[in-house]
Amino acid sequence: MSIDDQAPSSLSIPSAINVHPNSTPRFTLIPKGSSKWSTLVLSYKTLGVVFGGLVTSPLYVYPSMPLKSPTEEDYLGIFSIMFWTLSLIGVLKYAGITLRADDQGEGGTFALYSLLCRNMNIGILPPRNSASSMVSSSNTNESDMKPSKLSKMFEKSMLARRVLLFISILGMCMLIGDGILTPAISVLSAIDGVRAPFPQFSKSMVEALSAVILIFLFLLQKYGTSRVSFLFSPIMGAWTLTTPLVGIYSIIKHYPGIFKALSPHHIVLFFLRNGKIGWLSLGGTVLCITGSEALFADLGHFNRSSIQYAFMFTIYPSLVLTYAGQTAYLIRHVNDHSDGFYKFIPTKIYWPMFAIATLAAVVASQSLISATFSLIKQSVMLDYFPRVKVVHTSSSKEGEVYSPEINYILMVLCVAVILIFGDGKDIGNAFGVVVSMVMLITTILVTLVMIIIWKTSPLLVFPFFFTFFTMESIYVSAVITKLLEGGWIPFVISFILAFIMFGWYYGRQRKMNYEVTHKIDIDGLRALISDPRVHRVPGICFFYTNTQDGFTPVLGHYLNNTKSLQKVVIFTTLRYLLVPKVAPDERIRITRYGLAGVYGCTVHYGYADSLNLEGENFVDQVYGRLDAYLREFLGQEDNLELEEAKKAGEVHVRGKTRFHIGQNSSLFDRTMLAFYEVMHNNCRSSLPALDVPLPQHMEVGMLYEA
Repeated sequence: MSIDDQAPSSLSIPSAINVHPNSTPRFTLIPKGSSKWSTLVLSYKTLGVVFGGLVTSPLYVYPSMPLKSPTEEDYLGIFSIMFWTLSLIGVLKYAGITLRADDQGEGGTFALYSLLCRNMNIGILPPRNSASSMVSSSNTNESDMKPSKLSKMFEKSMLARRVLLFISILGMCMLIGDGILTPAISVLSAIDGVRAPFPQFSKSMVEALSAVILIFLFLLQKYGTSRVSFLFSPIMGAWTLTTPLVGIYSIIKHYPGIFKALSPHHIVLFFLRNGKIGWLSLGGTVLCITGSEALFADLGHFNRSSIQYAFMFTIYPSLVLTYAGQTAYLIRHVNDHSDGFYKFIPTKIYWPMFAIATLAAVVASQSLISATFSLIKQSVMLDYFPRVKVVHTSSSKEGEVYSPEINYILMVLCVAVILIFGDGKDIGNAFGVVVSMVMLITTILVTLVMIIIWKTSPLLVFPFFFTFFTMESIYVSAVITKLLEGGWIPFVISFILAFIMFGWYYGRQRKMNYEVTHKIDIDGLRALISDPRVHRVPGICFFYTNTQDGFTPVLGHYLNNTKSLQKVVIFTTLRYLLVPKVAPDERIRITRYGLAGVYGCTVHYGYADSLNLEGENFVDQVYGRLDAYLREFLGQEDNLELEEAKKAGEVHVRGKTRFHIGQNSSLFDRTMLAFYEVMHNNCRSSLPALDVPLPQHMEVGMLYEA
């Protein structure tokens, strides 16, 4: 595969690399050490990033419910539903189980798909017996166990693999839709509180002010999650502390017996009494758990323990007390549910709480923005999304990333949602669809992980799947009725994203299939070089390739048309590793292919590495390692040949391939491959900046027959 068309290799995660010549790099996992103090500090930081969407949900849950003349018993039933939803889905499913299903420290729907692919020998990931499997998450039993029947079914069935891919892509697209809707509904709901004391403050003014606040938030993203969380965590700490205090005050003043609603029989009575209206109200109730997916999706920015501690000891009790206080107030003021948050705030502290709520709503947006960056990074690394710029904003956390292009696209879409769909109920309906669909997809994928990777007993898998699949399916059935009332928004967003991902994936697969069938092996290269029409000319050629078991077809195209090759050729492969830095003396591995002047060079670099270290540029590093290799393993003659070639000059060659879409191609191929070419021509190159002078660059174009 030509370097221009490859995705950087991100699937090997060594902590130490032995790159002695003629040896195979040795991959070793070094456990992450973290003190209790550092975990507590991280837990504090999670308040400003991970839990914003979840802990600010009281702003919009009750206003999103289609309640008509609710009674005391109705409110008790609603609170009971919210309590058990938070307890079962939030505590048990996400904090207790799902956080353990990470893929090398990364969370989210696509991380689950990556984990499954690697352990079932499907997809484009290396199999379980590859080096990467040696460094997978420590909590997964990726050992020599026999594959399960379910695993064999996926390996044999193309339909099953495609269904799994479709579900994973849908979950990722829905979560990105969540990243668009969370900022919109959170900020809009908070700013709307100014209209109660100031009726002259129009709805359009609320929307405009919300849009300005969001633009400011997105402009902060380039400073990185750590800096943003340091700024935002005090705000969320204030919100997490004050809202349950107000809740306790409301409980004591309005309805001290509110906790009798914890009995599940109130849920049964609620549905028996309200029937279809009760079922439809679930579309608003499900928003109490919104942002829970961020617990998992933001895992790469923090760690499991910090997220679990913060959720169990601050977020969960805060939410329970806040919803209890809101419900206690509404039992005494049954018709105030359309503004269920600000009405239950005592008058004396209204403005301080308004300020905290507004700031907290801004912070709430951060959780899904960070999650979106992580998802995009994962999909780019797995080659399911066009290459966009991904900036690592931390030298110690690989998962802490920022993408300028994605950031500004999210900003435009968030502002558009606010200005076009300013009605909070429409956005709430769309939000409910996203939340319930993502939870359902996560349940399906985690169940597969439990069966295929963890080898969990069926006696434990069945209760997990039955409980959460049933709960979340009921929620989905309620919100799906809101398609015409804003629920269509996430489906449109997801369709567009899914089309982009499928088009890119399809083009990449076709290109890889072509390169596998047309690759050049070592005997083929020997035949090409020994052709009397091919002349070896003075100089050095760096030929960039990512084909591991052979050479890219671009090489044959180059030789057949130029009839020349430099006397020294270095086939160079750049390997991106999920570690911060690779030691300078361990980053370059040299091999010899048994042909005169033909060498292989693999360069390993981490996400915080520059390819030009300590003032020594990339080319000089390769020369130094090649010279050392020749001195140790070969004779003086080869060293002299290298010195003469260096004096003659160097050239850096990479492929630039495109599809030739002929008239015999099907309409589907013509459409999808043309779409892929448009994306490919406008995305970033996968070749890192090497500071090579422009006159020494050469791109070899080649058309692949579609």
